[in-house]
Amino acid sequence: MPHRKAGGTGETVRTVAAAVFVALLVRTVAFEPFNIPSGSMIPNLLVGDYLFVSKYSYGYSRFSMPLSPPFFSGRMLFSEPKRGDIAVFKYPRDVSVDYIKRIIGLPGDRIQVRGGRLYINGTMMMRERVEDYVYIDTEGHIMRSARYIETLPNGTHYPILEAGDAARYDDTPEYVVPEGHYFMMGDNRDRSADSRTVDVGFVPSENLVGRAEILFFSTNGTARFWEFWKWPVATRWGRLFRDLRASSSGDDVS
Repeated sequence: MPHRKAGGTGETVRTVAAAVFVALLVRTVAFEPFNIPSGSMIPNLLVGDYLFVSKYSYGYSRFSMPLSPPFFSGRMLFSEPKRGDIAVFKYPRDVSVDYIKRIIGLPGDRIQVRGGRLYINGTMMMRERVEDYVYIDTEGHIMRSARYIETLPNGTHYPILEAGDAARYDDTPEYVVPEGHYFMMGDNRDRSADSRTVDVGFVPSENLVGRAEILFFSTNGTARFWEFWKWPVATRWGRLFRDLRASSSGDDVS
């Protein structure tokens, strides 16, 4: 009996170790879950959204691995991001922090905002006014913002919000995106800390974690994790299983 018990314990340890190894492998090379903590990507991503990010979309860097060990620099199996992708990346000033924004500028692009309008390589991007977007912010305030459909040179189009066209980052100098870097912007244009700010700036290719793929869960925050009886009301059922890649292929995900 003692021998059998030891064998059972050893088998349990091996099973748990194998499960942990598989989970870490999947998280490193395939998919990693992320949640949205801020409103910088409203109306496309809301606070309380949970999504899967594909690690293989742009290849792998040290930031693809748990704890970001400095085993190597640069990227392996690199695949160029597409303009309009929603991407998770490491904040350049503190790589322990994850950001999520839309890729607007590719290496060599000239990016500028003038009067709230986006210019890429000297051409103003088309922007179509649609109905206002009304939502409740994280402090419970009812917010109303002008909503537009913005179209990029590759045909990708998606909703953006503009509180106005005279905010702090609605008139910028022209930015030239360096080789190996990307220019990121939030869809909630006047409430986004992105590449227009000194703190974020250009994002190195190495800092890319992956591309947002699918939204698998969403909660409005009115239920704590242990208040299971409130989950049905707190869950935003209409947002579940949205394909976020649609926003990179010309489909509206608002």
